[in-house]
Amino acid sequence: MTSPSKPTAAGRVLAILDTFTDRHDSLTLSSIARRAGLTLPTAHRLVGELTEWGALHRQPDGEYTIGLKVLELGSLAGHRLRLKQLAHPYLHGLHHATNTNIHLSVSIQQDVLYLESMLTPGGAPVTSRFGGRWPMHATATGRVLLAAATPAELEASLRQPLMAYSPHTVTDPEELRLLLAEVRQHGVAVAYDQIATGVVALAAPITGPHGRAVAAVGVTAPKDRFTAQQLIPPLLTTARRISAALNGPDDESNTLQDLRIA
Repeated sequence: MTSPSKPTAAGRVLAILDTFTDRHDSLTLSSIARRAGLTLPTAHRLVGELTEWGALHRQPDGEYTIGLKVLELGSLAGHRLRLKQLAHPYLHGLHHATNTNIHLSVSIQQDVLYLESMLTPGGAPVTSRFGGRWPMHATATGRVLLAAATPAELEASLRQPLMAYSPHTVTDPEELRLLLAEVRQHGVAVAYDQIATGVVALAAPITGPHGRAVAAVGVTAPKDRFTAQQLIPPLLTTARRISAALNGPDDESNTLQDLRIA
């Protein structure tokens, strides 16, 4: 009988970096050790090396945050930054026309990663920012990307614990499968009250050269002020324009007139 393999040195370092999330961006050494599954002495040694290299930053209160070296390395992800830059004017047009929160997301492991987040004062109370992450099952953009995933990728996601963030978060894999089938059928995801109550979230795919979703554009809004039917047309128009621009010259002007909601 073989014993479980011990994590490699690289695996322990990656586990430390992976403890930091959008909702846990400042951690004590003991928290890092617990979340990474490491002993305190091991965490102390590795965190010290990461801090010296610049991957972590030790604050005056003793807690740690991600350091500038990681941000510098992240800036080398050129294709995703190109997508962010290319999509920006279209996202800005949608943001201006609808006065809602707008997001551009891609998949990373079992989460969605925000490449762009345009917030509206007094808008939907869902925390998001550039570089932030949320689980795919609980977000409209995540469901769009899950709907386009390969069967193996989908099964890997559904095997993970599906956490609830509100009383209405869908955590049943079979119910989620049905919702993803609807996304494939209609080309848009609509989700109510998944991260926070009182919020409607919608998303549509941005497709690459082979027609597969490579990203998703999303809208979140207070559901007492907006309906899905109001937001779907400008959302789909924006997703189509970004896809066209990504795959070649865009002959359509990004006017606000045909983006405004009814």
